[in-house]
This record gives sequence, C-alpha cells and structure tokens, in this order.
Amino acid sequence: MQARFDRRELLKGSVSLVVAIAVPGALAAAPTANAAASGTAPVGPVTLTPYLRLGPDGRATLSSPTTEMGQGTHTGHALVVADELGLPIDRIDVVVPEPADPFRRGPAQGPKSMGSGGSWGMRAWYQPLRIAAAQAREMLVAAAAARLGVDAATLDTRDGAVVHAASGRKLPFTALLADAARVAPPAQPTLRDRSALSLIGRGAPRLDSRAKATGGTVYSADFRVPGMLYACGRMSPVFRAEPERWDGAAAKRVAGVVDVVAVPGGVAVVAKTQWAAMKGAEALEITWSALPIANVDSAAISAAMRDGLGATDASVGVAKAAPNYDEVAARAARTIEADYEVPYLAHAPMEPWSCTVRPSADGTLEIWGPFQAQDRALATAATLAKVPPDKVHLRTLPLGGGFGRRLIDDGVPPAVIVALAVKQPVKFFWTREDEFARGYFRPAQAARLRASVDATGRITAMHVRIAGPSLRGGVKPGEVDGASVSYIGDARYRFDAHRVEYAQRHFDIPLAPWRSVGATHNAFFVESFLDEVAVATNQDPVALRRALLAHDARALKVVDTVAEAAGWSTPLPAGVQRGFAYFESYGSLCAQVVEMEKRDGRPFVRRVVVALDCGDVILPDQARAQVEGGVIQGLSTTLHEAATIERGASVQRNYDRYTLLRIDEAPPRIDVHFIRSGETLGGVGEPGLPPIIPAVANAWSRLTGKRVRELPILKG
Repeated sequence: MQARFDRRELLKGSVSLVVAIAVPGALAAAPTANAAASGTAPVGPVTLTPYLRLGPDGRATLSSPTTEMGQGTHTGHALVVADELGLPIDRIDVVVPEPADPFRRGPAQGPKSMGSGGSWGMRAWYQPLRIAAAQAREMLVAAAAARLGVDAATLDTRDGAVVHAASGRKLPFTALLADAARVAPPAQPTLRDRSALSLIGRGAPRLDSRAKATGGTVYSADFRVPGMLYACGRMSPVFRAEPERWDGAAAKRVAGVVDVVAVPGGVAVVAKTQWAAMKGAEALEITWSALPIANVDSAAISAAMRDGLGATDASVGVAKAAPNYDEVAARAARTIEADYEVPYLAHAPMEPWSCTVRPSADGTLEIWGPFQAQDRALATAATLAKVPPDKVHLRTLPLGGGFGRRLIDDGVPPAVIVALAVKQPVKFFWTREDEFARGYFRPAQAARLRASVDATGRITAMHVRIAGPSLRGGVKPGEVDGASVSYIGDARYRFDAHRVEYAQRHFDIPLAPWRSVGATHNAFFVESFLDEVAVATNQDPVALRRALLAHDARALKVVDTVAEAAGWSTPLPAGVQRGFAYFESYGSLCAQVVEMEKRDGRPFVRRVVVALDCGDVILPDQARAQVEGGVIQGLSTTLHEAATIERGASVQRNYDRYTLLRIDEAPPRIDVHFIRSGETLGGVGEPGLPPIIPAVANAWSRLTGKRVRELPILKG
C-alpha cells in the first residue's frame, strides 16, 4: 500500500530536514525560522511546490507532483536532486503526494494543477528541483562550516557527506541535520556549475527497473486492501447512453455476487472475487437509452469533415491570418491543393481502468488509482461523495500506460458510488472491451492545404483549413479549437502570407488528448503537403524545408543534422526510398528521415534517423527510449490504428481488431541524435512522435507512386 504522506507528520519532532522548493514566480509565504531547539523539524519558505525531506537514516524522500507512467520521470527527478545535493541516487525515494498537499503546485511556466501531460514532467521541474537540492546543500554546508570552524566556501557535498578537501575531514548529512535546522533556507541558492555535475546529462539506472523486473511494482489492478470487494462495470456500448432498465436477478445467482449497483454509463456487479464480478456482469440484462449518436458512423463523420473543408459560413473560425493573404495568393503563378484525413484513435493502454475506494464512517474516502490528473479526480470524488476535498485522500499508483487516457476521471464516479452503496472497500474495474468502448479518443480530423507558388517554385502563401470534432467538446460553432490547429500558425516556416482556419464538425463521441495531441495530425497534414509541393515543383524535400527555415539557424541545424546522419543525398539500393519530415512541438524541434521498402507488398521501415533539439538532455538513455517509443507508436498509428464508429459505438473492442504495430514490423534500427542547443528545456516524450507519421507517408508515396492522404496506410 502506498502510505499517505502527511505534511503534519513532517512538522513533528523527528530529526529531519524538510526543504521547500523555492520557485521564482510561485506564490510563497514569508520564511519561518527553523526551530530544532524546540524539537520541531525545520521548515523553510512555504511554497506551493513539491518538497524534499532528508531523514536520520541517510535517505532523502522527494515528493514529486508527477505521475510515473513508464517514462522515467521519477528517476529523472531523483537524478537532478542527487547531483545538486551530493547524495547517491540510490538513497533517494520518490513518492507522489496527495493532491491536497499544498506543496504540489507547479512553477510559473508549467501546469498549475496536479497532473501529468504535455511533456512537462522534466522541463517544468528541472530548475525547481535543482533549487530545492541546492537549498538543502547550502544549509548542510553552513552547519558543517560552523562545526568544523572553516569557511563554507571551502566545503562541498559528496556521497551524502559535507567534505573539507583541505583537511580530509567530512561530516555525514545525518550528523548535521539538527544543526542545519537552525539555518534559514537561502532564497536564492547557488547552483553547481554544469561541469561539476556527474549525473545530469550522463544518466543513471532507473529507480523502478528492479521492481518491474521482479514483479514488485504495484499497479492499480494489483492493489489490495483488507476486506475489499470487486465491482465489474457493464458499460454502455453506445457513447453517452445510460441504462434505462436492467435486471440483476441472473447476476445475483452467480456465486460470490453480493450486490448490483447502477453507475454512470452502466451497471456494476459487486462480488467477493474478481471472476464472480465479471461473470455476474456478463449475466446482466440491460436496456440502454436511445440516443441520436446511435445513427452515426465513420462514413457520416468523414462526410461532415469534408463538408467543413469547403464551408463558407460563420462556422469557420480563423485561428491566424496575415492581412495581406488574399493579395499575395492572387499573385501566385501556380496553386497546389490537397485534402487529408485521419481517423479517431484509441489510447489502447495495456492497463484497463480500475480504482479502489475505501469509505469511512466519518465521510472520509481513501482512493487509489492510476491518475494522470489528480486534481480533477479529487474534485470529482468530493462532489459525488458530498464531502469537502480534505476528506478525500487520493493516492496515485504507477500507470500501466496512459498516453492521455488517464487525464479523464470517468472511472472515479462509479468507484465512489459503489463503495458508498456497499459501505465497504471496493475495487471498481471494467474489462478491456469496455476500455476500448468507453472511448475518449483522439479526434478524427480532416485538412485542406493550399500553397501559392511563384514562378521559381517558392511558396509565397499557405492556407490551411482544419475540420473535425473539437477536443474541448462544448465550444460554440466557429470557435477555434486550439488543439485542432496547434503548431501550424506559430510554426517556424516563413511565408509571405498565411491563413489558418478551423471548421468545427462535432459529434458526441468522447475525446481526450492522445500522445502529442494535435501535433499528431497536423504534422501529417503539413509535412505531407510540403512533400507534395516539393514533388510538384521539382524540388528536393529537404532543400524546400531549408528555404522555408533559412532565417532560423536553430531549425536549420536540426534539419541538417538528420539529413547528414541519414545520408539523405547518398544513393539507395533498388526498391528503397526515403521520407523526410520536420515538426516542432512541446518546445522541441524534431526532424526525421525513414528508409522504407516493400516486403510482400507491405511497407517496412528499415531505418529511422531522428534529430531532436530539446534544449538539453538530462537523462540520455531514458530520453532516447522516449524518442524510440514515440517513433514506434507513431509508426503504429501510420500503418494500422483507427477507431471505426458504427451505430454510435466503437467497432474495435480489443487488440484483435484494434491493430497495433507488431514486433516484426518494428524498424531494426532507430538512430537518435540529440542537439544540446542550450535553449529552454523542451519536451521529449511527445515531440518524437509526430514527424514519423509524415516521414513514413512520404517514403511510401515515393515507393508506390500514390500519394498517402488518408491514414492508416493499411486499412482493414
């Protein structure tokens, strides 16, 4: 069980050092004096950020506000603290605090609520965590200087001790905690010079590798509390439908079933074992409400989006436009136009939803689950239970895959409702089939792109119209959905004039951010179209991008790095083609080249070369793994993935029909080149995915002579 990290316990009389992270721009209370003499643990400035605890056992506990979803963020956070503090990383424990803890709030440039996404895990917390560790280091050094009678400037920290190199004397952190408690935390500690850091930029083994390899990691499906019952949801196959009538008699005849409870979107069968709950759910007889969405299918959605591409009414919103667009476009020697379309995508995590709730007689709720947006889940639970938020204790477990799916709290309401109904601890879960059927897809989208080209083949004006469902759902017709047009209007490409528009064509199908969100489809639209323009104007695709980026040395370096590493200008074997794409998202610039051939008439990517400028690299091995994972997931999307809608429901209900990339289709070689430009730290987990989609589509278009304008390439 993950223990509750109670801030009150940290403020009791234990001999430990608690350091609040001082974040410029964050809301902070006035510093308070440390009071070790009275037995109270030291407290620095109270800020709305995570905190660091040093204990008498020589270990540090880092309270990280991010969810570990397999991306290695917690190891990265521990590495930053270890390097700046001078403590071996294997002596640092990372825990996720409850969202009610006031230290969870993020820095000024990052998310203001507790949640994980947008590639913020490292770029939002790198500097604050260094500051926190530097605060602790300077407090320990000050205490040691007084003890040893030397100038603090002659001391350093290493291997969990303060070291005086001139005399060879050293004091372990554990011997200094009480004295360090008397030192006021410095508001602006001095960070180590980058040359003095031994881990940042070089890496360390992941903290969770052993537990995962030995089965020790406790995911939500594994979590147990004493006296727990199981509740299996039988959820509506049609989006947003509710049970009108249901008969639980057959379910109650299943041995072990103890109750049947109506929940939002379905009915839950409560039993003593998971198997009994599942068999009982299968036996339920339910009549579902009839909704207009039941008449909707993928063909109708596609037709509506295509209609939006040509619409001239007020439903079309302008995201960005140059005032001289019409004038520049009218002077074109040639106009090139193409339409593209992508389907809904399922998140398809390995871990179906589950959530454990333990109610208490005083109204307190304890909740354990795979949360990606803790604030949202806590607020939902408190509202349903009709208790104040401080009565809800939300504990985050490691995620068995997220990709944006766990940003939605749809599994929390039924778990709370069932637990309150039976007045016992309950693990609510649904089957993998319902995990797919519940939806929260990446929205389908269509695009029309029009390039105005002069006599030399230079693109002078660019018009992009996106049409499709709005990720924000309830926006008014004509209001631009930011996710749908993301990274287009603010791209580094320079045209004489441009116009970006959005035509909302919304359906009541649940939507949620999917890894890299709007960048997934917009990279495909823009980079595929630029490739088409290059072919139509007899230009090299890389040369065309270089011309559009001639003003931007940083972007040019990314393009040139990948082109050189991939041997873009070198001859290829017969039957092999290359595809190129460049895209910027989440503060990082990424270019990719793929080498592709046909195998049994199907596309096979033999090599992928990636250049990524994310400013700096903190944990190289894990950053490389994230880029490689993005390439694999993006390739899976390009070749196979699509959520098909029939009669208001998802056709694909498991991995047998929702096809993911198989291991024999994975590229044998993925070469990743990081460019450490020193610019503001950008994301890594998401920017590596979008470019692979158009790069593959462009290579396949060259191999087949037929332009890829709809995904996936392999349908059916």
